[in-house]
Amino acid sequence: MEQYFVYFCGVISQSDTDKRDKILQAALKLFAEFGFHGTPTSKIAQAAGVANGTLFHYFSTKEELITSLYIHLKTQLSQFSAADVVLEQGAGVKEKSRWAYLNALHWALQNPDGFRFIQQFTNSPFLLLIAPEEVKKQTAPSLGLITEGITAGFIKPLPPEFIHTLVSSHIYGMNEFFLQAKLLPAQQEKLMQESFDMLWKMLT
Repeated sequence: MEQYFVYFCGVISQSDTDKRDKILQAALKLFAEFGFHGTPTSKIAQAAGVANGTLFHYFSTKEELITSLYIHLKTQLSQFSAADVVLEQGAGVKEKSRWAYLNALHWALQNPDGFRFIQQFTNSPFLLLIAPEEVKKQTAPSLGLITEGITAGFIKPLPPEFIHTLVSSHIYGMNEFFLQAKLLPAQQEKLMQESFDMLWKMLT
């Protein structure tokens, strides 16, 4: 009986996760197309294949759904951006910064709806709903790398938050350029490398 109970609870837990993920995926697609205000929760529930009441079981309000999706996407972006940085512990600050920059751009291009949503959210009043602790958690890897560069004398002694904003704006701009330019992969990669070198020269 105990074994059956554990198995049953595991199935329920996986089912809950699947439903929650489907709701987030549906919300992302609709928000990217129609915006926050043009997407009612009923439309999200329908696209996710769940009842409207089920949606509110996982997210008590539309605002909670929007902020949860933002945190979900920012976590994915942060982890993807920092992946090679963690592996390359022996590398210098410049090379670790290059990996983080290139990874962030690759994630943005591979996840256009997700990156567009992050931009929408960042420029909306919903950003004020994110707890300071969550913001600190999301920016910690980037700020840590910037601080390391400043301490080592490679990056100008400016406020890390200012440099982080500058780099983020650069990534947003490059992503928009690549979406419009429709370059071949080799051309795109070459410009990514060159854009980082230009940015690094500005920061050092």
